[in-house]
Amino acid sequence: MKPAPFDYTPAASTAEAVAALAQHGDDAKILAGGQSLMPMLNLRLARPAMLVDINGATELDYLREAGGRVHVGALRRQAAAARWAVTRLPLMAEALRHVGHTAIRNRGTVVGSVAHADPASELPALLLCLDGEVVARGPQGERTVAAGALYRAPLTTSLRADELVTEARFSLPRPEAGWGFAEVARRHGDFALVGAAALLWQDAAGRAAGVRLAFFGVGGTPVRGAAAEAALTGQPVTEVGVRAAARAAAAALSPEGDLHASARYRQDVAAVLAERTLMDAVRRCRRAA
Repeated sequence: MKPAPFDYTPAASTAEAVAALAQHGDDAKILAGGQSLMPMLNLRLARPAMLVDINGATELDYLREAGGRVHVGALRRQAAAARWAVTRLPLMAEALRHVGHTAIRNRGTVVGSVAHADPASELPALLLCLDGEVVARGPQGERTVAAGALYRAPLTTSLRADELVTEARFSLPRPEAGWGFAEVARRHGDFALVGAAALLWQDAAGRAAGVRLAFFGVGGTPVRGAAAEAALTGQPVTEVGVRAAARAAAAALSPEGDLHASARYRQDVAAVLAERTLMDAVRRCRRAA
């Protein structure tokens, strides 16, 4: 299929893009990598009257570390972020490895995936796991939105129609933290049926000093595994304890079934992936000690 007719405007700066969004509001869509938007246009699932192309706003193509976070500009491609993350944030590198295929990662942007808010995609869950936030700029100025307040429903965020996401910020884990990431998909490169990302670090006595767990593909938004985090934090880390915590976190989920997987399947797999990612995090944490 071909897209419905639309107008196109290139933006050479963030200010130009924000001005275009202010003028067109709900009728406009931002084009950066286009790896989610273009298929939706071709299938006519999205019919914007105006595409605002920000690829000329080169000041948004950056990745830098500051204040214990990695700041990723709206034009930084996923492949470039993955190359950086291999040594500085392996959890991000592993999550990006599961995003589509090489051609998609070469063109797709980190911020684009975060803002698109597909509940089965990896990067929104990563943002949640890493206590991240986004920077949104609109006619009224700039504000930050924490990941926990960003996602409202499938493909729906708390951002306003006249706001441009200029940056995503991911907290850098403590050096001693271990990590785990796993997903189940019908084929490599597909959206996940279920996925999980985890971080864990221990104190000198072997207790879990901090735990982060996030699921994706189990509801309308990415979900924190709060039950597991509460059950493990401050407790001695044991395999039995991790298994019980993973099951508790999965039991708190309310996934829906579809043509590809039943709700019960998703909940059962979530328990398995939570245990697997948390145990991977424990092992990496102990090797780092």
